[in-house]
Amino acid sequence: MIINNIVDGVTRTIEDATSSVTGMFEPEIRLGVTGLSRAGKTVFITSLIANLMDRGRMPQLQGAAHGNIKSAYLRPQPDDTIARFDYETHLAAMTGPEPHWPQSTRTISELRLSLKVQPGGLIGTFSGPRTVHLDIVDYPGEWLLDLGLIDKSFAEWSQDSLERASNRDAAQAYRDLLDKTDSSAKLVEPAAQELASVYTAYLHDIREAGFSDATPGRFLLPGELDGSPVLTFAPLPKPDSQPRNSLYREFERRYEAYKSKVVKPFFRDHFSRIDRQVVLVDALGAIHAGPQALDALRRSMVDILQAFRPGRSSWLGSILFGKKVEKILFAATKADHLHHSQHGRLTAIMEALLRDAKDRADFAGAQTSAMSIAAFRATVEQQMDHEGDTLDVVRGALLSTGKQAAFYPGDLPSDPSKLIGPARDGDAKWLDADYSVMAFAPADIELNVGDGPPHIRLDKAAEFLIGDRLV
Repeated sequence: MIINNIVDGVTRTIEDATSSVTGMFEPEIRLGVTGLSRAGKTVFITSLIANLMDRGRMPQLQGAAHGNIKSAYLRPQPDDTIARFDYETHLAAMTGPEPHWPQSTRTISELRLSLKVQPGGLIGTFSGPRTVHLDIVDYPGEWLLDLGLIDKSFAEWSQDSLERASNRDAAQAYRDLLDKTDSSAKLVEPAAQELASVYTAYLHDIREAGFSDATPGRFLLPGELDGSPVLTFAPLPKPDSQPRNSLYREFERRYEAYKSKVVKPFFRDHFSRIDRQVVLVDALGAIHAGPQALDALRRSMVDILQAFRPGRSSWLGSILFGKKVEKILFAATKADHLHHSQHGRLTAIMEALLRDAKDRADFAGAQTSAMSIAAFRATVEQQMDHEGDTLDVVRGALLSTGKQAAFYPGDLPSDPSKLIGPARDGDAKWLDADYSVMAFAPADIELNVGDGPPHIRLDKAAEFLIGDRLV
C-alpha cells in the first residue's frame, strides 16, 4: 500500500510538471463547478460558456470589456474517460422555440473552452495573442460534501447525522426503525438493507425539502454502485458492546470502505487538479424551507471550506503536493426571483454565511467571495399596487402551467443576523416573516448577434473566477 502511494505520488508529480511546462505556452484553468440542492449548475455552465463565446452581455469581465478576448471556441477536452458536458443540447433547451430547463447531469462531466487572448500592458506590446484553455468540470454537490466524511469516524458521522435527524419529521420512519434495531446483534443482511433503504429515502426527502446536508452523497446518486455493500449502511447509535460480527461493526467497516473506495478516488483523480471552484447555492430555497434548512446550508458551507483548508495533516493536503485551489466563489443563484432592490440583501446573507463558515472552519488559503447571480434570467421586474402599497415584483412564466404571473417572495431582512441567528439556534420557523419561492420556466428570448443569454452578474462571477487570466 505504501509503495503504491509513493508510485501514485511520483506519477502525479511528473504529470503536474509536464502540465506546467505545457501551460507556459497555452495556460490552462481548471474550473470546478458544483451545486447544492437544485442550485442550477447545468444552467450556470451552459450560460457561462455561451456568454464567453458571445460576450455582448459581459461588461464586468475585464477581458471582454477591454477587448483582450479576441475569440472563444470549443475544443476537445483533455480527459478522454470523462463524459462531455452536453452544451449544445442544454443551450438548445433554454433558447429554443419551446424553452425549458435542461436535464441535470448526474455524474461528472467536462468541457474545454479555448480563448484567444491578447495580453495587455507592456507584455502585450511585444507579444501576439495566446490561447488560454478553460476546462470546466461539472460534478454533483453531494460528492463535494462527502469530503467532510474523510476525517470523521463512523461513530462521529453517526452521532452528527442522528442529531440532525432528531427533530426532522422526514426522519420519523428511520427513527422508528432504529428503535426496533439492536446494533450489537449479529448482522442480518435483509435488516441491513432495510436500514440503508429507509435512511436513503430520508436523504431524498430532506433534499426535496431544501436541506443541503444529505450525506453520503452517493446514496442519492448511486449509479453502478446501487445495491452494493459499500452503499448498504446507515448511521447507528454506538452500543456498549460491539461483537466482531455485529451490525454496528459491519456498518463501520462499510463506512470506511465507502471513504476509501468511493470518496478518496474521486478527489484524488479529479478534485486535486482543480484551480478555481464555484459552489452554487439555492439560498432562497433554504430560506423558504425555514431556519433548520438554512442552518443545514451553513453547516454544508463549513464542511466545504474544511475540504479546501490547507494543512499537512489533512488527507487532502497529502494528495495535493503543494497545489491548492486559488479561488472559491459561493454564488446564491436565482437572483432573478427577486426584484433588484433585494439583491444586495441576498448577497449580504451569503456573505454572512460565508464569514460564519470561514470562522468555524478555521479556513485560510484560497481567496473566497460570495455574491448573488442568475445565470439565465427568467423574469422581468415590475411594480404593482397591493392594498395601498407598491410592491416590487418579478414576472415570468410559471414552470407548472406556462402562464405569466407576478410574484412577490417577501422582504428579506437588511440585517442577515435576523436569519442566521434563528437558523443557528435551530428554530422551527421564522417568527416574524414568511418567505416564498416560485418555479419559473426559462423566458422566450431572441438573442442578438454577439449576445449570450441574459443573466444577472454572471460577468462579475466570471471576473472573480478567471478574469485575472484573461487580460
